[in-house]
Amino acid sequence: MAPRYIYDDKQVHFRRATRTFRSVTFRVLKYFFVSIGLAVIYYFVFSLFFSTDTERRLRQENRMYAKIYPEMEKKERLLSDVVAGLQMRDDGIYKTIFHTEAPNVERLSSVDFLSGGDTLRDADIVAYASGRLDMLEGYTAEVEARFRDIFDKCGKDGFVMPPMHSPLRGFSYAQTGASVGPKINPFYKVSVEHHGLDMIVHQDTPVFSAGKGVVTGVQRSGRGLGNVVEITHDGGYVTRYAHLDKITVARGRKVDEETVIGHVGTSGMTIAPHLHYEVIKDGKVLDPVNYFFGDLDPYSYADILIMSVTTGQSMD
Repeated sequence: MAPRYIYDDKQVHFRRATRTFRSVTFRVLKYFFVSIGLAVIYYFVFSLFFSTDTERRLRQENRMYAKIYPEMEKKERLLSDVVAGLQMRDDGIYKTIFHTEAPNVERLSSVDFLSGGDTLRDADIVAYASGRLDMLEGYTAEVEARFRDIFDKCGKDGFVMPPMHSPLRGFSYAQTGASVGPKINPFYKVSVEHHGLDMIVHQDTPVFSAGKGVVTGVQRSGRGLGNVVEITHDGGYVTRYAHLDKITVARGRKVDEETVIGHVGTSGMTIAPHLHYEVIKDGKVLDPVNYFFGDLDPYSYADILIMSVTTGQSMD
């Protein structure tokens, strides 16, 4: 690079120009910012007239979504209306039969503690978890004690297994009505003691014996529990099957869990076809739900137990 000269008017001659730190710094910064500005301009010009493969793919997807979104919106509204209609019909059927609101039986419906997790302090979460753990440990100890008691009783001489089968094949949670305890009578609209489990099924559904035993009672009536079959089992257990349409066994007949003893009907005082099933031991009324272990898995048993407890009105 050729040297640079400047005219010195005071000395009246040309002298060689010298570079100061300030001038050099200014020149470097000028070139730097000019380069940055040109790079930004080049980028915007390039992005304005040219597209990358990713940008083209994203624009194509956006156009596709813009076309299908209105149709998806229509389908979502349609599905929401269908679900709302089904819920209204379900509530209406439940009110017609049981005269009460349909229960919320979701296992986790009441667990709303974690919904505010973002605002909870760590100490509160630890305290809550510790309390729940202590409670669960207590429940675990209680369950273990009961299992030991059950095993001890089962191992004793003379132990007799109670009738442990459902009187209806394929009985499910959706067919569960009111169980033992104070329930609203559908005819008198007052709370009365209900001594059995209402099992809601179609007319003429076969009814089986809950276990081995002997038929010790057959009653045909148009009042009360209607047509009833009573079976006595070993160990002091008695099972009773009411509101039957047809009775296919006679007093004194030996039966087992494969024996059809009758068919579901509407005999006696009932508002719809169903089986009223009772379990009695030594004169004490028991909850029939606790005697279905031979036919139910734990999850089905939990669902049926919740429904039977939350149903506030019986069907007879």
